[in-house]
Amino acid sequence: MEIRFLEERANPLLSRKEYLVEISHPQGPSPKREDVRKELSEMLKVPRDRLVVEWMRARYGTSRSRGLVHAYDAPQGLARTVRNHIQVRNGLKAKAEKGAKPAPSAEAPAEKKE
Repeated sequence: MEIRFLEERANPLLSRKEYLVEISHPQGPSPKREDVRKELSEMLKVPRDRLVVEWMRARYGTSRSRGLVHAYDAPQGLARTVRNHIQVRNGLKAKAEKGAKPAPSAEAPAEKKE
């Protein structure tokens, strides 16, 4: 897998850098998000918990994919701006189960005093 940077932009408002990348994968299928995050983490020297692959699209008929990657300055910025389903896809958050109700709070309601 070979990664080439097509575009790099700084986004100071959201405390992140945005990269448009092209991934060449002639030996196999499109790479998994986790593999791309691992490779980019080493290239950019950014911890994996601050890298998010927003999207990846394989180019029809070729062994290349393009993707948009965001590298955040802090994990708090990532948690504040990245949508939940994108965090789940990147393995940063556990998937919520359907129909699961929130656990009742440990505190019992206070009794009224007269």
